[in-house]
Amino acid sequence: MGVVPALVRSAFLVNAVYAESSRVHGITPQQGQLLCVLRPQPYGMSELGELLGLAKSSLTGLVDRTVQRGLVRREPDPRDGRAVRVGLTEEGHRLAQEFYDDTCERIETLPAGLTPAERDRLTALLARVVLDNRVPEVFTDPEAGV
Repeated sequence: MGVVPALVRSAFLVNAVYAESSRVHGITPQQGQLLCVLRPQPYGMSELGELLGLAKSSLTGLVDRTVQRGLVRREPDPRDGRAVRVGLTEEGHRLAQEFYDDTCERIETLPAGLTPAERDRLTALLARVVLDNRVPEVFTDPEAGV
């Protein structure tokens, strides 16, 4: 298998796990991604749009639906009185942590057939691809903390 099919098929594999974890927790995959991005701190809407790769209208809809669920809140930006930031509610923090932990456990099983040395090599290679392409920190390393 070549690198293109391997990367595309692995993306499908991870997305399927992510979607299943979302279903279990009663949220959409996009809401799960939003919750995971907000775990460390609140973000402004423009920052969120960049991190999630969403247009302003799509992001606004996602945030609106997640606010209605009581998982995130809009709050004034202390640096700019005209702007708002989006942060997790108490329920959002709880669900974000549960979703994150469950999703990590599910994804951790994907390379179960690899030896420890193969897993280490896979990790190093994927980390290099991610860093070389400046992929935002949507999902942090569970062993490194938030």
